[in-house]
Amino acid sequence: MSKESKESHAQPPIKPTGLKQKDLPSKGVGLAAIGSSLNQMRKYMKTKDALALSLKLNQKDGFDCPGCAWPDPDDDRSKIAEYCENGIKAIAEEATKKRLTKEYFQKNSVVDISKLSNFHIGKLGRLTEPMLLREGSEHYEEITWFDAMEIIASELKNLESPNDAIFYTSGRTSNEAAFLYQLMVRVFGTNNLPDCSNMCHESSGKGLSETVGIGKGSVTLPDLHEAELIIVMGQNPGTNHPRMLSALEKCKENGGQIISVNPLPEVGLMNFVDPQSPLKILQGGTKLTDLFLQVKVNEDIALLKVIMLLLLEKEAESPGKILDKDFIKNKTLDYEAFIEDLKKHPIAELIDRTGIDRSKIEAAVEMIATKKKIIICWAMGLTQHVNGVDNIREVVNLLLMKGAIGKPGAGTCPVRGHSNVQGDRTVGVWDVAEEAFMDRLRDHFDFEPPRDNGYSVIDAIKAMHDKPGHVFFAMGGNFISASPDTEYTAKGLRNCQLTVHVSTKLNRSHLVHGKRALILPCLGRTEKDIQEEGEQFVSVENSMGVVHNSKGIIEPCSTGLRSESWIIAKLAHTLFGDENIDWMKMVANYDNIRDAIEATVPGFENYNERVREPAGFYLPNGARDGKFNTPSGKAHFTINKNHEEEVPADHYIMMTIRSHDQYNTTIYGLDDRYRGIFNERRIVMMNKQDMHREGFKAKDKVDLIGTFKGVERIAKQFIVVPYDIPSGNVATYFPEANVLVPIDSFARSAKTPASKRVVIRIKM
Repeated sequence: MSKESKESHAQPPIKPTGLKQKDLPSKGVGLAAIGSSLNQMRKYMKTKDALALSLKLNQKDGFDCPGCAWPDPDDDRSKIAEYCENGIKAIAEEATKKRLTKEYFQKNSVVDISKLSNFHIGKLGRLTEPMLLREGSEHYEEITWFDAMEIIASELKNLESPNDAIFYTSGRTSNEAAFLYQLMVRVFGTNNLPDCSNMCHESSGKGLSETVGIGKGSVTLPDLHEAELIIVMGQNPGTNHPRMLSALEKCKENGGQIISVNPLPEVGLMNFVDPQSPLKILQGGTKLTDLFLQVKVNEDIALLKVIMLLLLEKEAESPGKILDKDFIKNKTLDYEAFIEDLKKHPIAELIDRTGIDRSKIEAAVEMIATKKKIIICWAMGLTQHVNGVDNIREVVNLLLMKGAIGKPGAGTCPVRGHSNVQGDRTVGVWDVAEEAFMDRLRDHFDFEPPRDNGYSVIDAIKAMHDKPGHVFFAMGGNFISASPDTEYTAKGLRNCQLTVHVSTKLNRSHLVHGKRALILPCLGRTEKDIQEEGEQFVSVENSMGVVHNSKGIIEPCSTGLRSESWIIAKLAHTLFGDENIDWMKMVANYDNIRDAIEATVPGFENYNERVREPAGFYLPNGARDGKFNTPSGKAHFTINKNHEEEVPADHYIMMTIRSHDQYNTTIYGLDDRYRGIFNERRIVMMNKQDMHREGFKAKDKVDLIGTFKGVERIAKQFIVVPYDIPSGNVATYFPEANVLVPIDSFARSAKTPASKRVVIRIKM
C-alpha cells in the first residue's frame, strides 16, 4: 500500500462541484435570508426542535447562539427572531437530526473519510460516543469514558516535561469550562494554552492594550446607535455578523453616517433589509454605507495616515474645531512624536498606495472632521497581517486625535468571532503567564502555577513539527483547518503521541491525527446539561463585555455525551485525584466554578447573583469610562509602519475570506449568495484587467503558488472568477487556501497568522 493511501488528507479534496454565477444582489438579508433560514431548519433539524430552539435563541431565558459574539440588546428583544441567518445555520449544525455512530466508523476508514469535502464531513451528524483510533489502525472504534480518561492521563504523565503537552481552546467553550480547563493545565505544570484568539484578534488585544490599557473594545451596543459616524474596516458584517447590520441601521435612523473600508464591496454593508420588518421589506431596506473606500489589501495604515494628515491641515485652518486638543493634552501621551513622524509621509505617495481616488478620501475627511462621536469597527481584515498590531494602533491614533474614546457613542469596536472567544481569555485561557492572575490562582487553590509563558498557536505548531512526542488536546474547534500552512501543521499533528478532540461533530482535525487519537463527544449549547446537583446553565461574554447565562433546552442527542466541564473535571480527577482541588465537586454544580472565578478573576464580584439577572452584567472597562489602565494612566499615540515587502511584478497579494455559507471553518453550504458565487468553493476572485493581462478567462483553472523564505507552497485547481477587487489583489476562501499561508508570516509581537496578505503567482 502506498504512503498516499495510508495517510489522511489534511486539505479538502480537489473535486469541482460545478461553479454557477449570478448577478450580485442589490440588497442584503431580507426575504432571501428568511428563505435560507427556513430551508436550513427544514433540511437538517426535527421540526419540533427547530421551533423550540428558534424561539429561545438569544433570549434572556434561553441559550446563547453558538455562532458569533455579537451582543444582544440589553432591553427588549424580538420575541420572534432574535437571531440571524447564520445563527440558524449554527444551531442546525448542532441540533441536526443525523447521528454519527460507531457503525459508520466501522465501515469507513479515516483515509476514506478524509477524501470527503469539509462540507460533507460536517453533515455526517452528531457524534454519539467516545471513539479511539489505535496506533496502526485505520478505523475509529468505541471506547468507554473511563478508558479514554486513563489513556489521556497515562500519556500526559509519561511526557518528559509538562511543556510537551499542548491544550488548544476554541472560542465556543463556556466561561465555566474555560476556567476549569486553564486551571487543570496549570496544575499539570504548563502555560501551553494556545487558543483561537491567537489566530484572529490577538493583534487587536496587543494593540489596544499598548495604547488604551485594555485588550477589548470600549463600546456598547447603545453606543453604536448613538454614534454620529461609524467606520467599518476590514470586515464583512453581512456574512460574518449579520445582526450588526441592525445596529448600523439604528445609527442611520438616528442621523449617523457610515464609511466602509474594504478591498471588496460587500452587499450587506451597502443596503440592508431588516427581515423582521414587513414595512422595510416593502420599502426596499436601508442604505447603510454613505461612502465606500475600496482600499488595496493591507494599505489601511496608508489610508489612515492620509486622513490624519488632511485633518491636521483642517485643524490649521480652523484651530480647535477639528481635533480635540483638551483630550489630547489631558488624556494622552506622545502626541508630538506621533505628529513629527506623521508629517514625514508625503500625502501623494500614501494616496497612491491606497488605490483610492483623492476626492473620496477628502469626502471621508469632511465626514470625520465634523463629528465627535466616532466608532471604528474592524475584524480580521486589519488583524491578520505582519503589521496587524500597527493597524490597530493606527486606528487608535485617529480616535485619540478626535477625542473619540471614553464617551457615549464613540470608541473602539473589534468585532469578535466565536460566541465566547472573549470570555475564554477573560477567565484565563492564555499562553501568557500573567503574574497577578498566577498569584491569585496560587493563593486560592494552594499550588504554584508555572511562571513561564507557554505556546501560542504558531509556537505550538512549530513545537509539534520539530519534535515528535507531544500530546495535543483540543477543546473544540477544527485546528487543522483553522491553522496556517496546512501541510506543515499536519506534520506536527502526525508527530504527536496522542491527539484528543472534544467535539460535537466530526471535522478534518479528527482525521489528521497522532499515533493514537481520541474523539470525546460533548454537549452542545442547545442541549440540557444535567449534573449531580441538577440541571445547569453556563455563562459567556459577548463582544462588548457583557457576561450572561445560557441554558440548553432540548434533550441531548445521545446518552453518551458529557459536558465540556465534566470532561475537564473528570480528566483532572484522573490525573491528580482530589488532593488540593475537589474537581468532581466543582462540576457537580457550576455555581462552584463561578465562585472560583469570582475569587480569582477581577470584575466577577457576586458572580452567581449577577449572572442570573436576565440581561447579565457588564465587566469593568477602563477605556469605556475614559480611564486608561496603562503604566502612565494615559492613552498613547504610537508610530506605526506600512508593510514594506516587495511584490514582484508578476505576483499578486492574496487575502483569504469566508463565503456566506460558512462560519470560521464550519461549511454550511457551497454558496456565496452575496457575491453571486454558487456551488463551488475552490475559486480565486481576480480583477478583470489583471485577468486580461494574464490571458485568463472566467472559469479558467489555475494553480496558486506562493514562495516564502525559499519554501514553495501550491494550491491546485482554483477557478478564476472576475470580481470587483483592486488590481494586484486576489481573494480566496479559507480553509482551501490556508496551505499557502506561511507558518513564519505572522503579526509582529502578536503572532497572528498573516492570512490576509499572502504573495502568490498564478499559473495556468
